[in-house]
Amino acid sequence: MPPAMTDQLDVWSDPGLDGDDQVTVDFLLPTGIYIQMDVPRESTIQQIKQMLWKQAQAYPLFSLLGEIDSHIFECVNQAAVHEELEDESRRLCDVRPFLPVLKLITRNCGRAERLLDSKIGVLIGKGLHELDALQDQEVKDFRIKMQRISEEKMQRVQTMSWGEWLHSCFPPQIEAGPFEDDRNEGDIKITMHYNQSQDTASLKVSLSCTVAELMEQALRKWLTTHSSEENKGYLGDYVLRISGKLDFLFGEHTLIHYKYIRSCLLAQEIPHFTMVHCSDVMAMFEHEISTIGAVLTRKSSNPPLPLPPKRRGLSQMHTCVWEVHSLFKIILVKGIKVNADETAKVQVRAGLFHGTELLCKPAVSNESSGRSEYVWNRTLEFEISICDLPRMARLCFAIYAVMDKVKKQKSTKNAQMNKYQTIRKAGKVHYPIAWVNTMVFDYRGQLKTGDIILHTWSSFPDELEEMLNPIGTIQTNPYTENATALHIRFPEYSTHPVIFPPFDKILEKAAEIAGASDSMSMGRGGKKFHIELKEIMERDPLSQLCENEKDLIWTLRYDCRENFPQSLPKLLLSVKWSKHEDMAQLQALLQIWPRLHPRDALELLDFNYPDQYVREYAVSCLQDMSDEELSQYLLQLVQVLRYEPYYDCALTRFLLERAQTNRKIGHFLFWHLRSEIHMPAVSVQFALILEAYCRGCIPHIEVLKKQVEALSKLKAVNELIKLGTIKAKNKTKEAQLKEAMMKCLRQTGFIETLSDLHSPLNPQVLLGGVNVEKCRYMDSKMKPLWIVYHNKLLVGDTLGIIFKNGDDLRQDMLTLQILKLMDILWKEANLDLRVVPYGCLATGDRTGLIEVVSSADTIANIQKNSSNMAAAAAFNKDALLNWLKDKNPGDALEKAIEEFTLSCAGYCVATYVLGIGDRHSDNIMVCSTGQLFHIDFGHILGNFKSKFGIKRERVPFILTHDFIHVIQQGKTGNTEKFGSFRQYCEDAYLILRKNGNLFITLFALMLTAGLPELTSVKDIQYLKDSLALGKTDEEALKQFRQKFDEALRESWTTKVNWMAHNVAHRS
Repeated sequence: MPPAMTDQLDVWSDPGLDGDDQVTVDFLLPTGIYIQMDVPRESTIQQIKQMLWKQAQAYPLFSLLGEIDSHIFECVNQAAVHEELEDESRRLCDVRPFLPVLKLITRNCGRAERLLDSKIGVLIGKGLHELDALQDQEVKDFRIKMQRISEEKMQRVQTMSWGEWLHSCFPPQIEAGPFEDDRNEGDIKITMHYNQSQDTASLKVSLSCTVAELMEQALRKWLTTHSSEENKGYLGDYVLRISGKLDFLFGEHTLIHYKYIRSCLLAQEIPHFTMVHCSDVMAMFEHEISTIGAVLTRKSSNPPLPLPPKRRGLSQMHTCVWEVHSLFKIILVKGIKVNADETAKVQVRAGLFHGTELLCKPAVSNESSGRSEYVWNRTLEFEISICDLPRMARLCFAIYAVMDKVKKQKSTKNAQMNKYQTIRKAGKVHYPIAWVNTMVFDYRGQLKTGDIILHTWSSFPDELEEMLNPIGTIQTNPYTENATALHIRFPEYSTHPVIFPPFDKILEKAAEIAGASDSMSMGRGGKKFHIELKEIMERDPLSQLCENEKDLIWTLRYDCRENFPQSLPKLLLSVKWSKHEDMAQLQALLQIWPRLHPRDALELLDFNYPDQYVREYAVSCLQDMSDEELSQYLLQLVQVLRYEPYYDCALTRFLLERAQTNRKIGHFLFWHLRSEIHMPAVSVQFALILEAYCRGCIPHIEVLKKQVEALSKLKAVNELIKLGTIKAKNKTKEAQLKEAMMKCLRQTGFIETLSDLHSPLNPQVLLGGVNVEKCRYMDSKMKPLWIVYHNKLLVGDTLGIIFKNGDDLRQDMLTLQILKLMDILWKEANLDLRVVPYGCLATGDRTGLIEVVSSADTIANIQKNSSNMAAAAAFNKDALLNWLKDKNPGDALEKAIEEFTLSCAGYCVATYVLGIGDRHSDNIMVCSTGQLFHIDFGHILGNFKSKFGIKRERVPFILTHDFIHVIQQGKTGNTEKFGSFRQYCEDAYLILRKNGNLFITLFALMLTAGLPELTSVKDIQYLKDSLALGKTDEEALKQFRQKFDEALRESWTTKVNWMAHNVAHRS
């Protein structure tokens, strides 16, 4: 890694405050000439090249350079890697060379391909030359396969009509089921906008009419109010778009089946549509086709890519693993750069795992002494035969120091040891030093042989299995310079490579076993066993199975298939994976297992189920998911890619296939992967998937590139503000800093980069220009930017975005995703609690965006504005109701109070179930329409803030007397309204309980994401307790009612906390 840049050298950190800010750059020419020149930091690479060419004419040997287009610049980038600047539309300040030095080199042939590679590398945050340099056959094979698939995909797009393309990129959101809402009488009012016209028309249409019928009525309405000269044309000339979004309605469905219409009916809002001329859509389509053609036509002259080597079946050249009955063993050679105390002895523990199941007793080395390097040269033997090794067996190592007694550390070298102290026995203490995992079989199913150097990881999770970390990555530490290295050797068991049998051989084995046991019962149980089995199968996913229960489940596996198909996860946990006969029988049973509902199949992608064919079965169940449902679980599906030991797997292919056929899924898949590309354990894997996505969706590259560049500019502004606030000591300097921010945003380079892009928060929203006057930075520690945009698709509409740099938004993103899921589950049960799951997206290492909810204010501001004293404001119970009266005069107040009541119920239940802490009046907000919602989810799953060891929050959820005052419409004795509110809470709680397993699964799938408050199964236990899983509905409801009464009784403590918060944060 390069050394840290100093303020003097980092010429790109300060974006400058005027448009023509210059930077001195050194240019090295291929003729050996050196030229120094001042260039505007906002210049594009192409402009700089032209300036250099003009300057070079005055220097010797200019004639030897030849044509300007035959050269490109090369620099050393921020990652200290040589980068060729193929994309010359980039600005110098966005390229950010490590030092302002550019070398001119002769361009090689194949410019189109090189330009595409360069764009992809810049976009995904990892140069493709880094993947080339890995010299890894698995990486090469994956890239070749994906490149071929991607090219075929792009060729299919080229043959599409514009209508097919529109349906592929922007499929309408359809909800097929019945819609129950007694507030409408079969008709709906619609506001129709006409493209490139300020005119609108109000229409009343039947919910059973089609999109075509709606458009026909809209055209007739236009003709009645305009002359024939202004004729808008024929119905076939238009498509219908939701106003303000790139979201189209087409097809033969009736209006009531479109999600947008249903959401408007539920919210009692008028739908707004725009009739867009087909020529506008065709222009978008033709631009995309030309973008694809620019790459594919140039490549057509190139020879076809070589096919990856075929996976050979069993032949004389291979030995089947089932034929090798020797015990599995490895040779432990030595440890290098071991970070241990000189007085300590070092041992290595090794374990074979299948998921979290330990296949046999761990093997332990002898103790070794040394300094930095420890030599063993010992064979570690495991009590499992080669023939019984499951395909996904992983070998896990832990290196640890053995000390006679705990010594007070004199240096900081081993300061972390006490944190990870795990085992004390026979007067000795074992301190973990490092861990590393590797697969036993390679990606082709061949048993590994030969020497291997494993570079280890030094950070340990909270939970360890015999000091081993099976859930950890099988990738080795890429930072090899300082990492402890473990040298091991896999022995050879045959003169030929030993391979795991292909699937057909596994099924043959199962048939052979079944044939030999025909006369035996297939495990049909009696009534007693059936009752016991039912009780086991109804337990939540966190419940552990004892050995007797596992044996019962395996014996009655055919009963499970017939009566409890959703119990497949528990059956899989009952299989003895260390017996290849049992494994084969399971695979045969899986072939006839009923298809699971996608929500149930998600659990099979957890780390506990590593088998390749089980995961393929789970992915096949996910194929039934709609695009909307897939989007809902995309966050977890990206995280479980970490559990995939090989790059080419069913889940990766599924996600790429769905992303490349739906632009919205592709958008969020890109950002979920891109935001974690800096993490060493997933960097190569995520880069490979991102590259494959970009190659299969070439037109999307420019769209995403624009977003990446805009975020880079916002980060530069944020860093300018942070630097300035360190120096600013008074209000005058702060005002100057805000003015500097405005100047910065008005620079030509910033205006161009920040304008006309798809919102990263919602790709269906097109952001126009920045409304600079309304932009500001916020007062919190990381100085988030409050950026206001014009909506390019709706004149007069503005959109607010908060850019954060320095905060990890992934926990907020998870919490908001779960809130959105709760909203969906409640609506499925015909309970709309008016939840506001605003947009939140992590875009990089501690950077991201948050959607601003318009026309909303915090409880703190509402209270403060009604009182002259910050301390008294929290106790003013009329403030909130008066604010709603002011925002909703006349008859509108009753609807606003109903909105408040419903949303308050939803968030009371949600915050209780999820254990959301740090609730104060600055992170609870209310919309002017009455909807209450919570923001800022830094503490979840019961991790409440405390001071002096005392928990600040002593209530299960926030329900203050001013909330009740609003719910009761300002009437103290209005028990009917309060009774309705309480019933909403209880109904909402019971609905979530029915889906308790789903919530546990979704949190479990996030365990390796590295979220600070979700690191072990113990954290998820909070959900099990709050949902009272394992209890009857009556028992659970009794528990919830007690919590409800407690929240009501202790609400005065909330008021005291809020008063203290208001005083501490008064402006």
